[in-house]
Amino acid sequence: MERKRLLMIAVVFFFLMVLGNTPVIAEDSETSRATLAGLQGTAVIIEDLQPNVQKYASKSGLTKEQILRDVSQRLSAAGIRMVTGNEWQKIPGQPMLYININTHETEKYWFAYDVRVALRQMATLDSNPHLKTFATTWSLNITGQANIGTLHLIRQDAGVMVDRFVQAYRLANKK
Repeated sequence: MERKRLLMIAVVFFFLMVLGNTPVIAEDSETSRATLAGLQGTAVIIEDLQPNVQKYASKSGLTKEQILRDVSQRLSAAGIRMVTGNEWQKIPGQPMLYININTHETEKYWFAYDVRVALRQMATLDSNPHLKTFATTWSLNITGQANIGTLHLIRQDAGVMVDRFVQAYRLANKK
C-alpha cells in the first residue's frame, strides 16, 4: 500500500512539472539570495487552496487567512516589512512573496502536496532593456503527503519555507 502511494506521488509531481504552467524549480543559492539585498519590503500573495482539500483543511487551521497571519508574523519578527495596496507599487522592484500550495488527492482522504514559496520582482531583460517583467529571483518548494488528520503538516511546511526565505533575506542583508 505504501509503495503504491509513493509511486502515485511521484507520477503526480512528474505531471505537475511537465504539464504545469510554472516549472517546479527551487533556487536558494548565493546568487538568488543576492537579489534580496536591499529589499525594502514585500507584498504577500497566497493562492487559494484547491477545492479538493478546502473542505477538510479549515478544521486543521490550513486556510489562506491563517497562512497569511503566519507569514505576517514571521516577516514582522524578522524585521521584513509586509506591504499592501498601492504601497507595494512604490517599492523598487515591486517585490512579492508568492505562496502556492498545490494538492492532489492520491486516494480517499490522502493528499500529495507541494508548497512553493517564491520571491518575484520586476526585472529587465538584457536582450530588450525596454521590456520589464516579473521574474522569480528566489524560490524553494517542499513536497509531502498528508491525510485529513494531518493536514496541519502542510501549514507547518509552508512556515518552514517562509523561515528559509527569512534566512536568505538575513544572509543577503547582513550589516
